[in-house]
Amino acid sequence: MKCKLVKLTKLSGTKASVYSVMLNDEHETLLDKFIRENIGSFKGETKDILMRLHTIGHVTGARIDFFKQHEGKSGDGVCALYDAPDSNLRLYCIKYGTQIVVIGNGGPKPKSIRTLQQDEKLSDANFFLRWLSELITQRIRTRDIQYTNDYLDFSGNLEFQDDETE
Repeated sequence: MKCKLVKLTKLSGTKASVYSVMLNDEHETLLDKFIRENIGSFKGETKDILMRLHTIGHVTGARIDFFKQHEGKSGDGVCALYDAPDSNLRLYCIKYGTQIVVIGNGGPKPKSIRTLQQDEKLSDANFFLRWLSELITQRIRTRDIQYTNDYLDFSGNLEFQDDETE
């Protein structure tokens, strides 16, 4: 599997940049898939999440209170974006300060489960971002990925292979 980070220009603005992930040679991002899979059953929450992403990019930046922190390993930045704490949908992402958010996938979190590991779809989405976060961090350390001067964007090699090691 290969993937690449893609900047979502409509959601990005002067406060933050929003990226998503495109897998292999597909023509839709993980955010596009999340929307397609959830808009029918969770129309209001899906629209609210999109509005929140637009607000992050154009008005507020990635404020900590928009995210459920510590959804991954310590220090990897993996968190869940939601409209309200009691909402059904979880959209996993990686947060880099208040200026960059990398959006993955997610879905509804059934009330009957306590941890994401009890739901295969949520677990897969979360662990994929943990893997991706490690690769991004490694490339930042080696300067293969850098922040632009305003810290609003990544530059460098934004394509990844599943055979890369941490």
